[in-house]
Amino acid sequence: MSDLNDSLVDVSSDSFWEVGNYKRAVKRVDDGNRLCNDLMNCLHERARIEKGYAAQLTEWAKRWRQLVEKGPQYGTVERAWCALMTEAEKVSDLHMEVKAALMGEDLEKVKNWQKDAYHKQMIGGFKETKEADDGFRKAQKPWAKKLKEVDAMKKAYHTACKEEKTATTRENSSKLENNNPEAQKKLQEKVEKCQQEVQKTKERYKKSLEELDKVTPQYMENMEQVFEQWQQFEDKRLRFFKELLLGVKQHLDLSSNHKYATVYHTLEDTIQAADAQEDLKWFRSNHGPGMAMNWPQFEEWSMDLNRTLSRRETKRKPADGITLTGISQTTEQTSKTSSSAGTVEKMTADGSDEEAGNPFASANANGNPFEDEPSSPEVCVPVRALYDYEGQEQDELSFKAGDQLTKIGNEDEQGWCKGRLSDGTVGLYPANYVEDLE
Repeated sequence: MSDLNDSLVDVSSDSFWEVGNYKRAVKRVDDGNRLCNDLMNCLHERARIEKGYAAQLTEWAKRWRQLVEKGPQYGTVERAWCALMTEAEKVSDLHMEVKAALMGEDLEKVKNWQKDAYHKQMIGGFKETKEADDGFRKAQKPWAKKLKEVDAMKKAYHTACKEEKTATTRENSSKLENNNPEAQKKLQEKVEKCQQEVQKTKERYKKSLEELDKVTPQYMENMEQVFEQWQQFEDKRLRFFKELLLGVKQHLDLSSNHKYATVYHTLEDTIQAADAQEDLKWFRSNHGPGMAMNWPQFEEWSMDLNRTLSRRETKRKPADGITLTGISQTTEQTSKTSSSAGTVEKMTADGSDEEAGNPFASANANGNPFEDEPSSPEVCVPVRALYDYEGQEQDELSFKAGDQLTKIGNEDEQGWCKGRLSDGTVGLYPANYVEDLE
């Protein structure tokens, strides 16, 4: 039996019909199980990629939405810009759905199919692999036994031929050397004996081949049956893989998802709705010549005024109890004057006029009408500059993007904050040029 097993693994060519070459068909069963594992790993890695991409989109959208909202862009173009972040958030949600489908549906299908198709044995390996190997071995055993006999007969025949050739050579050499007749006779008998052995082994060799030829058709039929059985087994796996990959394609193909199409229709509509003229009109009305203005006008001096009020002080302290008297107004000036009530000319202590009629006149050395801000609650918040800013007035700070400073006053109605640089300089800066570090 051991000799037969040795012959089963003695492969002399690459043909399936050679003894032991059915092992490749058996190995395909094990390969099918390994391919199931590989497919699950493939889907798992893709799911991680989808999750990571979704997280990156969300992070990107959050960061840039904050930057755009705090930045100088305004109006409908700002909304169009922010629509990119909305698109990223929606697409992120769709990619998380893809990840969930890959892990919760596709991967589970492979796992369940593998469990049903391949059954592990206590001694190791799979039941299906052993069944395939046993089936092929049984079908090949009779033919392999006959083949072994043929190989033995062939070897015996070839050995006899070799011995006959050697004996003939010796006999011819003896004749040339004129050896004694008795020695030549013995060599001649040896040649005859070898020739008889060659004839006998040749007949046995031919007979064994004839017997092998008789069992070959049955051998081929049996091997075909076993092979077809495992072809059907592999056919199920191949069809399952195809069906599953089509399902994966459906999950990955966002172009076929109506939600995906809606995201980009909405994005395009928002961008198309951006109107440069509308934005320019808004900026003109809110930050340009279209803004309302309390133009300077003549204001009569009053003896009841016991101190000087700047425009900002009047706005800050409307209930100080100061009464303005003796202000002469024309009929056309009535509406304008009422909107600027409390704004008076700066007076010196001895009653002389100084910069009469200047509503921005102030007692501070810098002549800055915005020096006296209302006292704000105590604030001390570290912030970082998002953009470069060069102060336009003496009371404004200058800094570079990335610089850190301290906010020491809350944002006013015009969007300015009071801050302190690292060198101790205190001044104003635009609130939307920085972000909190806390």
